[in-house]
Amino acid sequence: MNIRTKKLVYEAVIAALYAALTLALAPISYGGVQFRVSEVLCILPFFFPGSVWGLTVGCLLANLLGPNGPLDVVVGTAASLLAALGTAAVGKAARKGDPARWGMNLLACLMPVLFNGLLVGAELAYLFPLDAGFRTSFLVFGLQVAGGEAVVMYVLGLPAMRYLLKNEKLRGTLAGLQ
Repeated sequence: MNIRTKKLVYEAVIAALYAALTLALAPISYGGVQFRVSEVLCILPFFFPGSVWGLTVGCLLANLLGPNGPLDVVVGTAASLLAALGTAAVGKAARKGDPARWGMNLLACLMPVLFNGLLVGAELAYLFPLDAGFRTSFLVFGLQVAGGEAVVMYVLGLPAMRYLLKNEKLRGTLAGLQ
């Protein structure tokens, strides 16, 4: 199998995993307080920049089939794309030095927290405004989404990232897809 085919297969598997995990855990994947376990896959662009597209397509599929409608398809997918691109940029910078540096790992995990908190928080504030108005709704939903994302990224994602950094065979597989 040539490298282009391998990359495409890996990206398709990532998209399918993301969508399947999100939909299988739908009660905790959508809404104001979300714990999208599938977001743990957002560490992959740190190692394999090509995974950006798999994550984006997976999020698109999950949001197409989710309860929040067309706005979530656009905004939620854009948040995932930007977060994945941010994580890939941190990974690229980390490879110039020591990718195992804690600061770079923490920063990589922060990208999904920031982008989802801001964009999905704004989307939910628009879709489900609280009586106090958009600003308050945005603050509440943004903090809830960012909080859920932070739990997933730092409780699941960071340990997974540290494991991948120590596992030569897995890192070699991912490096072969650059």
